[in-house]
Amino acid sequence: MSRVGKKPIPIPEKVDVTFTGQMVTVKGAKGTLARTVHPAMKLEVEGSSLHVVMAEDNRINQALQGLTRSLVANMVRGTDQGFERVLEINGIGYRAEVKGNSIVLNLGFSHPINFELPAGVSATVDRNTIIKLSGIDKEALGQAAASIRRLRPPEPYKGKGIKYAEEYIQRKAGKTGTK
Repeated sequence: MSRVGKKPIPIPEKVDVTFTGQMVTVKGAKGTLARTVHPAMKLEVEGSSLHVVMAEDNRINQALQGLTRSLVANMVRGTDQGFERVLEINGIGYRAEVKGNSIVLNLGFSHPINFELPAGVSATVDRNTIIKLSGIDKEALGQAAASIRRLRPPEPYKGKGIKYAEEYIQRKAGKTGTK
């Protein structure tokens, strides 16, 4: 049984959740998100909480119940508070700057990389090496952060590259000389 799926989703006062057919729409102070839910799942609003209910109880629907609950809870939190991911750039001469709706990254290549931000994701750069991505859609935000990190992943010998702020890079000892 899904323990996650059975937990109610608290709905803040400023957030409005509507469920018509298989489409869930969440409107909040930061924006609006919509998503199609699996036909085996139903949403029920009871007071200031939301419950995900299965049409019939089987193993696949139990997994879908937990997934649906997590997705809808992230939509509610995103429209109310928003999400943020922080990336750090390490390396001599590595830097970033925001130009319009894109980030220009100098990562040691012969040319700067122009990364276009997806819709709904905004970025700020602090001290040329800390990129703060923010948005209301957790999925789009995480994909944008992973795409930026993939441009120059951190290497274990000198620690150069782009890493998440909470990520720890385990360092390796380099090759020793024969002298």
